Amino acid sequence: MKAWILIRRDFIRTALAAAGAALGLPAKAADVPTILVLGDSLSAEYGLPRGAGWVALLQKKLADERIVAQVVNASISGDTTSGGRARLPALLKAHQPTVVVIELGANDALRGLPLEATEANLGVMTQAAQQAGAKVLLIGMQMPPNYGARYADQFAAVFPAVASKRQAALVSFMLKGVADRPDPLEWFQPDRIHPTAEAHPTILGNVWPELRKLIK
Repeated sequence: MKAWILIRRDFIRTALAAAGAALGLPAKAADVPTILVLGDSLSAEYGLPRGAGWVALLQKKLADERIVAQVVNASISGDTTSGGRARLPALLKAHQPTVVVIELGANDALRGLPLEATEANLGVMTQAAQQAGAKVLLIGMQMPPNYGARYADQFAAVFPAVASKRQAALVSFMLKGVADRPDPLEWFQPDRIHPTAEAHPTILGNVWPELRKLIK
């Protein structure tokens, strides 16, 4: 199995390098940037047809923009910032990403975990990725109104605080244009937590402008 993975990885790198050469870009595999997405169910295509989530749409967007890059989706449904923090070192070593997109924190809030721990974990992950030579994009989230205005404000403030302290890029609200629609449940699955496939182009539209700056 390990040999098959190595062969497949070499094939992908070779194909990407060939595509880069066709675009007049450096042909060395090492010059092909890797975008590592470390997220939860919102990035792991929970409840969606394969290829319908925003991360899969990102790979198509890169091709449309004639940007040679590979996307590694390391998202796991239900993951928290502590889980991402534990997994990140091995991911950085394995993929040596150029950009790390961190989309974690919502499950911390849903489980009532301390906001101080969420902020600390996001900070450690951001710093680790930066020390590994990657640029970091933090994806911010917001809590529904039933969590109370004070808690919702404190949670939303975690992401810009970490981004400012670590000088990382930031998308302030991943679900802008989705959760704040006139009918807020229109683009959500029956669980009222996970967006439908129709929402994911909008999610990518929120992420892309900031991500594009990091890979130009």
